[in-house]
Amino acid sequence: MNTEKGKILNNLLQSAPLNAVWLASWLASNGVSHSLQNRYVQSGWLEKLGSGAYKRTGASVNWLGCVYALQKQTHKPVHVGGLTALHLKGHAHYLRSTETRQLFAPTSYKQPAWLKNNTWLNDKIELHCTSFLGDVDKSLLEYEDQQLSITIASPERAILETLYLCPKHADLVETYQTFEGLVNLRPKLVQALLEASNSVKVNRLFCFMADKANHQWWSFVSKANINLGNGKRSIEPGGVFEPQYQITIPKELAAL
Repeated sequence: MNTEKGKILNNLLQSAPLNAVWLASWLASNGVSHSLQNRYVQSGWLEKLGSGAYKRTGASVNWLGCVYALQKQTHKPVHVGGLTALHLKGHAHYLRSTETRQLFAPTSYKQPAWLKNNTWLNDKIELHCTSFLGDVDKSLLEYEDQQLSITIASPERAILETLYLCPKHADLVETYQTFEGLVNLRPKLVQALLEASNSVKVNRLFCFMADKANHQWWSFVSKANINLGNGKRSIEPGGVFEPQYQITIPKELAAL
């Protein structure tokens, strides 16, 4: 490798976190052509992870490094959400050593092949493409871990995303137990998110749990402009019917 080519890679080594995924498109935009990328692989500087993705040879890349690449190198509107975001902010009711990492993106988002076929990754990543909340000011925040700065959902947004995943991808009883610990949510942001939400299921479940938990912040939220829809919703088949919000919920949740 000649000096000039080595200098290009060395500059990238200084500017990019060691434990991040390095995307081929990002490398190309920083002066590392596709042919040069192949040379770096052949010379042992880079390891190929999949179609259009690399890591520095010897680096240990986890799910955070994947999220960093999606956000900082492609600039796509992907964020960490749901229970994963709540866990990162210390609101988890249960802590598991093997947790599915939940990412959220707009409905139109196309998952890259290198992430979809991530057999090299120990962590399980679950991408949910939905626009049920849209863009709400101050509902996302920056989080830093392992020298990687990533965007995650605020607790106010993350609990709504968790309810969106119930009951298929998240347990309703565990979600409520997590909800009980959310004593410091910001009522103005909760109000904005609930009014933006087009999911009747999420809105009804949130209002039901907020009534049940009876946190102080809930008294500052108005239901007037929240879309609660019409008719009954069977969220848990064979469960207990809750008449106020006309939802069928697990017996265990009703008994809490």
